[in-house]
Amino acid sequence: MAASSRRAWQRMLSGRRLDLLDPTPFDIEISDIAHGLAFVARWNGQTHGDWPYSVAEHSLLVEEIFARLNPNIETKWRLAALLHDAPEYVIGDMISPVKSALGGEYRAMDERLMAAIHRRFGLPTALPAAIKKKIKMADRISARWNPFK
Repeated sequence: MAASSRRAWQRMLSGRRLDLLDPTPFDIEISDIAHGLAFVARWNGQTHGDWPYSVAEHSLLVEEIFARLNPNIETKWRLAALLHDAPEYVIGDMISPVKSALGGEYRAMDERLMAAIHRRFGLPTALPAAIKKKIKMADRISARWNPFK
């Protein structure tokens, strides 16, 4: 079935209609991202403790680590770190083995959503390699440090 004939949109709490196959910056609201990520559990909820560890909490931690590792970094890159998992507000936090099994389709959807999110907030659709590397380092540190894991 052609992508244009498939229904792949969701009505967001803000009232926006987010087309997952062809998202635009106009489809994106920060309140939808924040709300969605607050309700998505990291690692499919496989964490210790009485409450799930949310992607929103993880995103805040990654931004904090990123800022501490890069104290003189431009504010826009801190925003990029904060939004590093933003597409998960609608597609969930898939563990790496599932992402790998799903392959290109999942990756393409994630990349389209991230590009729309970046455009919405004035970031380049493709981050510079050095910034991506620094965000990934903060992300890895957060995964090792996380007390809920």
